[in-house]
Amino acid sequence: MITGPSAEHCVPLENMVNPYFMTEIDVQAEPTLYLIPTPIGNLEDITLRAMRILQTVDALACEDTRHTRKIFERHSLTSPPVIFACHAHNEDRAVGRILSLLRDGKSVGLTSDAGAPAISDPGQRAAAAAIENGYRVEALPGPSAVITALAVSGLPIPAFSFLGFLPRRPGRQRKVFKAFAETPAALVFFESPFRVGKILKIALECIGNRRAAVCIELTKKFENIHRGQLEDLAEKFADLKIKGEVTIVIGPADRDNEDIDVETGNSDIQIRGL
Repeated sequence: MITGPSAEHCVPLENMVNPYFMTEIDVQAEPTLYLIPTPIGNLEDITLRAMRILQTVDALACEDTRHTRKIFERHSLTSPPVIFACHAHNEDRAVGRILSLLRDGKSVGLTSDAGAPAISDPGQRAAAAAIENGYRVEALPGPSAVITALAVSGLPIPAFSFLGFLPRRPGRQRKVFKAFAETPAALVFFESPFRVGKILKIALECIGNRRAAVCIELTKKFENIHRGQLEDLAEKFADLKIKGEVTIVIGPADRDNEDIDVETGNSDIQIRGL
């Protein structure tokens, strides 16, 4: 028999329907740097907490203020009093400004163009500097191209290694793939739409003909998922012209005769890079 929660644990209805309902744990009196994930495509993919924090911080650092402004306009959010850029070309100066705001007792939000800041995007240096200087840093959960691609790939994921953006030179790309050739885990990485065919061919040469998925424009209007063996996908994308953001998932090597603990990922093969 399933019973409901006791009365003292029930949230009042008026708070449940309030999209900016704040719990006590969310209220931070001390200066805090918030790492706020933003939608990777569909602007509806944002949490209630992220929308509240975007409106209540004293300042907001954005990889591209024009991109973040679209979120404020789509959800009719109130902009914080201070908004400034924090991207790869001005990160040193932006980090100094963030620390100055924190020293003044202000709360600061940090967003990248899509997904979580500091994961193959600006933000890591700001977070590290805030931590080093003794300030509170909070990372909000939210949209992720990596997790979305892994889920939609349909591949077995007992464990995975995120490779970010691979090096541009083929020789270095081969070194990366060879380092993971014996790893019983899926690989996921970002790639330019102009190099998909080439990178799939290199992966095939280095780690063999595994199952894979090429995820294009995840969560967007023209989302497209191509699934198949690396050999077939490499041939398909050799001359195929595509546009948009690309996330590639390569499944783990088939190991019919190897016992792997699906809870821990332990096997006789050393897992590297996880």
